Amino acid sequence: MVNKGIDNPVTKWHHIGMEHATEEPRKRITARVSDSVRVTLEQAAELLGSTVNQFVVQTAYQEAQRVVERETVIRLSQKDARMVLSLFDHPPKPNKRLKDAIKVFKGTVRA
Repeated sequence: MVNKGIDNPVTKWHHIGMEHATEEPRKRITARVSDSVRVTLEQAAELLGSTVNQFVVQTAYQEAQRVVERETVIRLSQKDARMVLSLFDHPPKPNKRLKDAIKVFKGTVRA
């Protein structure tokens, strides 16, 4: 049984990946939801032994991490990674389009 007091610890899963969040100043986020959404959130939180706030924050945080990783990390197959690395080691010679682009870039940037 988890004590739902604001200053009491919660079960371990509520802190996974959020260790640094407890050291930072806390800000409030509010949301207006329909009764059916509220009931579902309350039921899920109760099943996990947490408060609705703990449940919402943890699941939103996990989804936010997933989105950030998906949108900022490029995953390559081993074959593609080898190709990219070989291009670093043996870059192709610049073609006319690249040379023209460099001229345009140098004309628009002040050094």
